[in-house]
Amino acid sequence: MKLSDNNQQNHMESSPFTTQFRVANLAQVIPSSDGSDKGVQEMVADPLIWLQQHTRTRDSHWRERGARSPYRPFPHKPYFCSVMDSIRQQPIIFIEKSRNMMLSWLCVGFFTHAAMTTPGIEVLFQSQKEEKAFELVEYAKTLYDHQRPEIKETFPLAKNLKNTAAGELLFAHGSRIFGIPGGGGQIRSYHPWGLLMDEAAFMPEAGECYDHAVSVCQKIIVLSSAGPGWFADMSANAI
Repeated sequence: MKLSDNNQQNHMESSPFTTQFRVANLAQVIPSSDGSDKGVQEMVADPLIWLQQHTRTRDSHWRERGARSPYRPFPHKPYFCSVMDSIRQQPIIFIEKSRNMMLSWLCVGFFTHAAMTTPGIEVLFQSQKEEKAFELVEYAKTLYDHQRPEIKETFPLAKNLKNTAAGELLFAHGSRIFGIPGGGGQIRSYHPWGLLMDEAAFMPEAGECYDHAVSVCQKIIVLSSAGPGWFADMSANAI
């Protein structure tokens, strides 16, 4: 499926990523012995609500905007709901983006939420260069670290963030997020449940990476600003 700046549709097909399934799944992950457990279930039942109401993002331009802190709630954009609905409902999605849309951060938020609330899954963030892929993982760490403390207590990490290597985020229940550079053979070393390919139009071996991932991943997001080549061809052919 394809989304673009001018094609933000709300797809309501049934999927294992609907809010109802997520709430039921979390009821198994979080034993509800009192009201506080139920409160955490409600806070993480929807990834967009979690992003916008129960954690904070880092704004590198906070001084220019006159903010008191670099950490602020995830913004409300008119297209976020429809994009998130499509991400949750489609196993594979291609998204064309432009600058300042914050769609890379939205996709990182979706996968961070999925890894945090679903035990035993592996997620890969891939970009042309390792440095950029690691930046995506750092953003995931920011979202985890600046959420409400009761959520962190419910979904602890395998090790303190200060002791976690760059380019990885490891949860105590076995889920993992890794940042990897572009390259057709990079994915072979992993067994990912999900893959985010960021700026795929500028990854020379993006098509080969996708071919390796499509047979093993249950969720693939291919995201990029406009550029010729494999991404443009795949986006043009997507429905």
